[in-house]
Amino acid sequence: MCRLLETIRMENLQVENLAAHQFRMDQSCQHFFGQPSGINLQDLVDESIHNRNQSNLNNGIFKMRVVYSQQLEEVTFIPYKLPEIQSLKLVIDDEINYAHKFADRQKLEQLMLQRGSCDDMVIVKNGLFTDTSYANLAFFDGNHWFTPDQPLLKGTRSALLILQKKIHPTQIRPAHLRFFKKARLFNAMIRWEDKVDVSVDKIWG
Repeated sequence: MCRLLETIRMENLQVENLAAHQFRMDQSCQHFFGQPSGINLQDLVDESIHNRNQSNLNNGIFKMRVVYSQQLEEVTFIPYKLPEIQSLKLVIDDEINYAHKFADRQKLEQLMLQRGSCDDMVIVKNGLFTDTSYANLAFFDGNHWFTPDQPLLKGTRSALLILQKKIHPTQIRPAHLRFFKKARLFNAMIRWEDKVDVSVDKIWG
């Protein structure tokens, strides 16, 4: 059975970009099961907020983790803090496919074993930069931010940043690193303004 996942940021009972998560969930269900999900994320949020057993959600940042297949399987809330990422390792895999947000991350976990002493990896597919193990990427050249135009997973925050013209999709290869000063990681949980940045001299081939 294909199990899929949505990860949603909740801070002080407020969720971000819920419509984009709903759209991706419905698109994935249409692709794998031939019909939209039938799961209403806003209803799940409302139920969780009014659930007395979830009163701890009032304060702080939580990862709302929604696991689903043809039906809802699990909703959990996990306290969240920003990762400390100071180094990245280039890892090559021309076969990996993560076009949908699968709950099974075994392939990514196997690739992470190749990162050595680095904090995370950058997956290089067919000679092009894609994503880290859990985040989209952008690279800063001193004036503009550029993001790989063929990410493994089209992230909800990435789509918003592209729409806002804060980042510009383009092909980025390992040889292009010398043109950049730093990389920035972002995803549904890591906001652009959180500035989870890595200097390019800490990105190892």
